[in-house]
Amino acid sequence: MQQLEIPLTDSTLPFQTARSIEIWCAEPIFFASRELSDVYYTEGTIGNYALAYALGWARSPYRLTGTDTHRPRYIEDLVPIADNCYILPAYPVTGNASFRFERFNALSDSYWYAMTNNRVATARADLPLRRTGKKPSTFRPSNFPQTGRLRTIERGNRFQTLVFGNLELPEYIRVGKFMSKVRIDIKQEFQVTLLPLSEYNSNVYLSAADLPVNLDLIAFDTISIPPVSLLKNLRFRGAAWQIGDFILPANLKFCGGDRHE
Repeated sequence: MQQLEIPLTDSTLPFQTARSIEIWCAEPIFFASRELSDVYYTEGTIGNYALAYALGWARSPYRLTGTDTHRPRYIEDLVPIADNCYILPAYPVTGNASFRFERFNALSDSYWYAMTNNRVATARADLPLRRTGKKPSTFRPSNFPQTGRLRTIERGNRFQTLVFGNLELPEYIRVGKFMSKVRIDIKQEFQVTLLPLSEYNSNVYLSAADLPVNLDLIAFDTISIPPVSLLKNLRFRGAAWQIGDFILPANLKFCGGDRHE
């Protein structure tokens, strides 16, 4: 670990302790991290926003209505809890995750069906009018794929991350598009130590939207996934937190916290 300056003591730290946890995948996990043709890739990480919802810290309405159907609700759901808890994106314990490919087929098993513009018609009345020789219509395509391949995180993978706040952690949660089951093991609890302004190397995954605005980013690698890109191997200048052997920027908050208020 790099040589650090003498730490500062600060009783105003938002979190006095942090817990390191390990996440064991009991089932394959799928997120649509990238889409290339008819192949849908899951990156080897579990985003901290997905974990916040899976842990029950934030809840979104079962059905969105009105203007909410056209935009995400991360700010409304996560900013109110930003001062009480936080979790980093999870990354593989061994450095690399293992994957498996699965083919899916959501085509209809009805007696008759036909392929249209990104939709499977199961009745002749569903066909676009232009297919019947009549005046063309604005036939609405489906917004989900019917066939393709999925790259999922294979069962048995282990991920690690840090959790801030005193909220109770369940033994099992479900994550991903398929609500896959994972187990949470609490490994160790650490004191959070505030380090002075200096230049540091961070050895964890970070959400780009959660960094403080005054942080000076020097170098990093990007994992481009929705809804927020993740950063790894970050070198930065600013205040930092030391948590055991982990170094990360100070004052991390979901969606930047109160800067949206």
